[in-house]
Amino acid sequence: MHKAIYFCTMKCFLRKKIGDRVANGHPWIFGNELGDVDGTAQPGDIVEVYTYNGSFVGKGYINPASQIRIRLLTRQKDDVIDEAFFLRRIREAWEYRQSIGYVENCRLIFGEADQLPALIIDKFNDHFVIQTLALGMDRWKGAIVAALRQIFNTTRIYERNDVPVRTLEGLPQQKGFLCEPFDTNIILKENGLKFHVDIENGQKTGYFLDQQDNRRAIQHIVKDADVLEAFCYTGTFSMHAAHYGAKSVLGLDISENAVSTARRNAELNGFTDRCSFEAVNAFDVLKQWVKDGKRYDVVMLDPPAFTKSRENIQKAITGYKEINLRGMKLVKPGGFLVTASCTNLVPPEMFLEIIGMAAKDARRELRQVTWQTQASDHPILWNVPSTQYLKFLIVQVL
Repeated sequence: MHKAIYFCTMKCFLRKKIGDRVANGHPWIFGNELGDVDGTAQPGDIVEVYTYNGSFVGKGYINPASQIRIRLLTRQKDDVIDEAFFLRRIREAWEYRQSIGYVENCRLIFGEADQLPALIIDKFNDHFVIQTLALGMDRWKGAIVAALRQIFNTTRIYERNDVPVRTLEGLPQQKGFLCEPFDTNIILKENGLKFHVDIENGQKTGYFLDQQDNRRAIQHIVKDADVLEAFCYTGTFSMHAAHYGAKSVLGLDISENAVSTARRNAELNGFTDRCSFEAVNAFDVLKQWVKDGKRYDVVMLDPPAFTKSRENIQKAITGYKEINLRGMKLVKPGGFLVTASCTNLVPPEMFLEIIGMAAKDARRELRQVTWQTQASDHPILWNVPSTQYLKFLIVQVL
């Protein structure tokens, strides 16, 4: 195999008066943080970064068309960015997942948290789904595939690069096989349950691994309960509720395709007698059911991100407050609300504040049961706040 090596032909110097974010470990360098440059580079090339007075900061890939001008791959001056570098990084990430107990299904690479910014790799047993979300990372796709083949002895590798963020990097949206073709409809095992996963057409990479620990957290509150799950997607929380002894489970989702898969998951796990699903707009239905006086022992809410940009943050706050207000009103006194937010634009303290505002408007008292984040195979770097994005809360609604 041809061994690609991109030598650094450009040195980039940070401006004198910038914050300590980059020095403290954040891998992103924005255009307005850069001062002088020495040498030339093509978009996607590896460049060296120095402080204004010449101290080495790191090596990363550059894209003048991107707001994030440079993403750092290493802080070690001796590191050569080549295929062996990516093999080592991916192997280290796999060893970390194994050490914390994530072996069968896991987020193998979580971008910046694994020192491979803009790279996502999800492992579904012996199937791998990758996303290369920036130009500089996309150029190393061949090295990434080669590393996966070497470490896992697999040819079941699929790219889900059909995401709009790639257009900001001047990249096309695309998806397809990166080795030989295989059946992209697979069955995944999680917490003793089975789930249909559509790698090719499912949301994101086909399945939400980040909630796999949180799905276990509902174990005790759903026993003998009537459960409502809004925004159920393919019914993963619903299946867990039935598995843990719920009396009845109703899942709602606006996607006919998701609801169809949820029904197949209920059949796969033998829960068709207790689980039912409806393809409806949860926002509208919950509002009507509050008026109708419907009540449940447990209401679970896992809505999609209400905003992708800071400009629309108020829209997200309003959306989360409204849906949680409706959820609380549907919970019987003494029952439980399970609620989550998956956008990093709503930080944990803001999310809790939103829930508090909803409780005040609903005139309900809350007692916190569980407060968690994403599963540990989605590691959090303290100096990179965006690596912590998922908020998961269980409260008793009094």
